[in-house]
Amino acid sequence: MSQRYMRERTWARGVLGCLVLTLAVSLPALAEPAATAAPVRTVLVMGDSLSAAYGIAPEEGWVALTAERMAKQAPGWRVVNASVSGETTAGGASRIGGELARNRPEVVVIALGGNDGLRGLPLKQTRANLEKMVSAAKSSGARVLLVGMRMPPNLGKAYTEGFTANYRAVAEAHQVALLPFLLEPIALDRNAFQADNIHPIAAVQPKLRDHVWPALAPLLK
Repeated sequence: MSQRYMRERTWARGVLGCLVLTLAVSLPALAEPAATAAPVRTVLVMGDSLSAAYGIAPEEGWVALTAERMAKQAPGWRVVNASVSGETTAGGASRIGGELARNRPEVVVIALGGNDGLRGLPLKQTRANLEKMVSAAKSSGARVLLVGMRMPPNLGKAYTEGFTANYRAVAEAHQVALLPFLLEPIALDRNAFQADNIHPIAAVQPKLRDHVWPALAPLLK
């Protein structure tokens, strides 16, 4: 063999060796970001029309506004809004198992009961359903924020007081966080509501977000 052939063969082996070494170093580096990426954690909201942004654009509702704030102040979290207009506590209790399995949340916000009260459903039934939801969420390992509602006095003192007391009793019995009344910042302002006098307008949704946030933020740990 000529000396030229031998030199070219030696050069080719050297180049091939460098390519193999480069690939061996680069492949683990390419895989590293996927392996070290932090998982996104989930807040699941189980509510009714007050949380489903009834009568306004979805992005204007307090839940969507909370998700926007979370992206800035608690990165690594997302919000799944599983709220359904017209939902009762019975509906929430029947759905929560599937939502927990599907979304695997670290935090569950339960904001149901208003439609129970408007329909005059038995207080014991409402409490049992709230307890079922709280128990299911806690059994999945999630932290819980229970968001309460209040009823107008025309339903009678016994019912309205018992309705309010349900939330406090469930929160105490199961040792979960409680926000007693979702609509507290706007409840006495008629101009804060749509024509039905039930659902808040878009302009006051930031007030609801700001009302919920101090109770929710400590759970995002």
